[in-house]
This record gives sequence, structure tokens and C-alpha cells, in this order.
Amino acid sequence: MKTQTAKVMGGHVLLTVFTLFMLCSGVSAQLNPEIYAKSCPSLGQIVRNQVTIAMNAEKRMAASLIRLHFHDCFVNGCDASILLDGTDSEKLAIPNLNSARGFEVVDTIKAAVENACPGVVSCADILTLAARDSVSLSGGPRWRVALGRKDGLVANQNSANNLPSPFEPLDAIIAKFVAVGLNITDVVALSGAHTFGQAKCGLFSNRLFNFTGAGTPDATLETSLLSNLQSVCPLGGNGNITAPLDNGSTDAFDNNYFKNLLQGKGLLSSDQILFSSELAVNTTKGLVEAYSRNQYLFFRDFTCSMIRMGNIANGASGEVRKNCRVINN
Repeated sequence: MKTQTAKVMGGHVLLTVFTLFMLCSGVSAQLNPEIYAKSCPSLGQIVRNQVTIAMNAEKRMAASLIRLHFHDCFVNGCDASILLDGTDSEKLAIPNLNSARGFEVVDTIKAAVENACPGVVSCADILTLAARDSVSLSGGPRWRVALGRKDGLVANQNSANNLPSPFEPLDAIIAKFVAVGLNITDVVALSGAHTFGQAKCGLFSNRLFNFTGAGTPDATLETSLLSNLQSVCPLGGNGNITAPLDNGSTDAFDNNYFKNLLQGKGLLSSDQILFSSELAVNTTKGLVEAYSRNQYLFFRDFTCSMIRMGNIANGASGEVRKNCRVINN
């Protein structure tokens, strides 16, 4: 049976539905790509059009939308809890505060969907579709998204404070993925989303000057990139200044991120440890090397990992919010 078939369309790989369902495990029986076929047949085009508009205004928004989806699914499952306002909002958690962005874009997409199909499509499904489109519109793979999620009724700021962190060692990151039903392949493939977007100096400046406590930078950081980052993020400088996560391919969704790791050019510590840490030798390093050589393999595994992550269940009742920021009255 051939499972490596792919079609090249519009400059990126369109993985066939048959291939995806053969390759990807963990597809939820409760979700269905056709669930809105009659109740909101224009949904896919509406979301894609709005994501296109947002990306035309700011290329970085693609990475911001997929990050919202990640941070949503790792807390309470993929239930749009990250979009809720309030004192216990996940937006106020340390990993998201003054960092997570794109909420206004989701509001705009939701308004357009409500105009066409009022009260039908959940914010969770909209965010999942927007994440997929942010990838495909940046040159990455496109896949069919299983739909039918409900919007959660509560946020969980405490859990959001425990999201995988760029400062954590590899074993801790792997453990957090395993805790939500994901595996080591998912760790590496989903980290590949750092092939586009930006990160603030505050998330990697610890690597630049005194990484070990002995006044020296992170030895795994390539010297020319180190020098450049030290000028962008000087000691005592503005921690909100940003640098590209993927040096040399900032806005394109490709496998350049993994090529960078082989050269010591991962921006975040959590990126570079996938290749350079001692634990990586028997866990993640081989995947990094494979993805650096074979973009199709990365796209295939990334697609499967996105499908698995999108199926993380919240185990709670939900609703279709009229406004993504608040539960219905």
C-alpha cells in the first residue's frame, strides 16, 4: 500500500485524505470534517479569506494563530478556553501575558462566520481551521480538519501557567506532551512550527551572556548568530524586542528550522536541545536530522501531530459561543 503519495499544489504539499487517515492515529470518532457541510457550507472559505487578510496585513500573524491553537489545546483540550476574558483568563497566564496574540483576528473570523451561519460553528473549530490555514498559506501542508468541537465554559489559568516552556529541559517537555496523549514524534514535529514567527528577547536572552552561571553564553549557540543576538538583545535591554525563530526563513513554513538546529542556530533553548542535549541522542536528534533532510517527511508528521493535538479531548460539556471572549448568557 502506498502511503507516501502527495500532490504539489500552489507551491505546497496537499496530503490526500486517504493518506492522512492511513498515517495518523488518534482520529476522534466524535469529530467529522463534514459536520458543517449543510449548516455552514462556506465555513472553510470564510476562515481562509479572513486569515489571508490578516496575513496580508502582518505576515507574523500566521505564527501567532497557530501558537494560540497550541496553547489552547494543551489546556482543557481544544475548547477555545484561551479566548475567554476574565480574572482567571488563560490570557493572563505567564506564558501568554503580553505574548499570545491574534485574538482580534479570531474575533473578526468569528463575526464573519456568524454573519453567514449564526450560532452554528464553535470558536474552537474556528481556531483549529485558522491554525491549519496559517500553515498552508505560508507554504506548508494543507489537511482536512475534523470538526465538531464545543467551546469550553471555563478557563484554567493555573494549567496555562504549566504550558511547555522554552526554559525547561527536554525530559520535562516530553513529559508534558505525554500528559496530554502526545509522543516524542509530536514534540519534534510540532516544534517545527517555529519555522516561522518571532520570539521576544526575554525568552532566549538567558542563553546570550551567562547561561551556565559562569558568565559564558550557551555553548550550543552558533557564534555568528550569538553575536547578532547579543546586539539585538543587549544586557539590560528591552526584553520585548523580537528576533526570528527561524533565522534565514522567517515567514515561510518549511524545514529550514531543522537545518538551523544542525548548525546550532536554534533560537530558543527548547529548540536547540532537540538536537544538542544529551537526552536528544536517544529521543529527538534522529527526527531532527530526518526532517532536515526530508521536508515531505516533516510535513507528513507535522500534519499527523496537528490532527492528534486537535483531538485532545476536554472531557467536559460545552457550547457554541456567540462571542469567543465570553460564555453565552
